Amino acid sequence: MMPDTHHLDTEVRLRPAAAGDAAALAAALVRSRTYMRPWEPERPDTFYTEQGQSERLAGLLADRDAGRAMPWVLCDAQDRAIGAFTLNAVALGPFRSATLGYWVDVDHAGRGLATAAVRRICELARDELLLHRVEAGTVLDNAASQRVLAKCGFEQFGTAPRYLHINGEWRDHALFQRILHNGPVTGQPAGSGA
Repeated sequence: MMPDTHHLDTEVRLRPAAAGDAAALAAALVRSRTYMRPWEPERPDTFYTEQGQSERLAGLLADRDAGRAMPWVLCDAQDRAIGAFTLNAVALGPFRSATLGYWVDVDHAGRGLATAAVRRICELARDELLLHRVEAGTVLDNAASQRVLAKCGFEQFGTAPRYLHINGEWRDHALFQRILHNGPVTGQPAGSGA
């Protein structure tokens, strides 16, 4: 869909995910496992392995090829993945919407990278995927992620009780959306072949 790489700062780039990112993603997830525990579902130990990430990426890349998702990775200066951002549940037609999920390696957190990446992804969602809106949800007490969304123009539109099973319990989530444009529904997303 979008082969471009986008520089977020002098060392970090956002680019489409590739099958070869499995080892770096596994390493970043292992480093960040304790840090991300309050915001993540409980996952089997295999999720944190290269094989587990290879299987996850294969599914995401198949969804990308089918137009259902768009996965990106943050990469350091050595092109190692240090975070992931995914537009899931891409819907076209009159809805033109997707759901955004993301995380950044604990060693790179607090540098504004998530904010820069979410801003860029919203631009790509509008200009390349031709989406009207992007939705995201956070656990109610995930203030850092809520700040990222607010800085990127998202507005809270509701609360979903017991929305996702996170860190061992069904957790309420704050739901956010960003309206990307109010123009007409026209054209096909870049790379859709339609």
